[in-house]
Amino acid sequence: MTAQQPPIAFLLVLLTFVVAEMVWRHRRMGSYDFTAVAGSFGVAIGQAITNAPGAIVIGTVFAAAATASPFAWPMEDWRTWGACFLAVEFAYYWQHRMLHQIRWFWASHAVHHSANEMVLPAAMRLAWGTWLTGAFLPLTFPVLLGFPPLMVATLTIINLRYQFFLHTEAVGRLGPLEWVLNTPAHHRAHHGAEPQYRDCNFGGVLIVFDRLFGTLGTQSDAEPARYGRAEPLLTSNPFAIALHEWRALVRDVRRTDSFGAALRLLFVPTPAGASAGVRPSGVRPSGVRPSGVRPSDSQATEMRVTEMRVTEMRATEMRVTEALLPTTTGA
Repeated sequence: MTAQQPPIAFLLVLLTFVVAEMVWRHRRMGSYDFTAVAGSFGVAIGQAITNAPGAIVIGTVFAAAATASPFAWPMEDWRTWGACFLAVEFAYYWQHRMLHQIRWFWASHAVHHSANEMVLPAAMRLAWGTWLTGAFLPLTFPVLLGFPPLMVATLTIINLRYQFFLHTEAVGRLGPLEWVLNTPAHHRAHHGAEPQYRDCNFGGVLIVFDRLFGTLGTQSDAEPARYGRAEPLLTSNPFAIALHEWRALVRDVRRTDSFGAALRLLFVPTPAGASAGVRPSGVRPSGVRPSGVRPSDSQATEMRVTEMRVTEMRATEMRVTEALLPTTTGA
């Protein structure tokens, strides 16, 4: 959903936490990727610009849904707020799950999973013009139940802003709170690049719907943490970050054998989720060279550079894990 832009006071709070985490990470781990953070800020600027018109579109759809609803719950009743909170959490869970498992929506959401470090600024990597995909439509569910559109929008904004603080390695496990709330530990698993961590922990503020629907994932403290895409996105260019998965989607649509195959690629959930990179039937594979054909010099150089950067990144991840183990195992 396209949330309204945060007020200045909230932005100052975010900046304070970002600086504090930067100091902690630099002292604890000896590294902080300022280039990646700059890319995250660039994506955030583009997101604010391209999603501004979405507020009008979403507001219009919410108003139409409220008119169509046969119910009307009083906004001044605290019980309405409590029930609406649960309805918004339920709708957000399924929306988030949809973003991961349907390729059309994953093309936008992949932006958020492009960061290779779990730091607070990574939370600002949000899709450009995401309202154009219709990804917000599941959030009309609470409005159709009779909850006031303003209440639904307010609780959705709270949901999204709460999640900003989940993108960090500075907070260990939180004991009993892990049973109910979405915590940094849960969200680290959600951003894990390893296959066993893909498509888990879709909750916003709450983690209870993941428990109910079997999508709860727990990251092992003994394993090196690797974040981002299955194939790391090694760029800090905001345009490349925002558009890389759309380019891949267009490429794969052009490789389909039929119109039906293209529709399946775009809108049919894949068994392992769109984020797993599973190719539906009817889509020809790419990037496979015939035997005896060698890559060009430029391709070979690019492959070597990529391998070196991945090796360096994994070495950094090992150092991060070694630094975190005393804290996380004691939590």
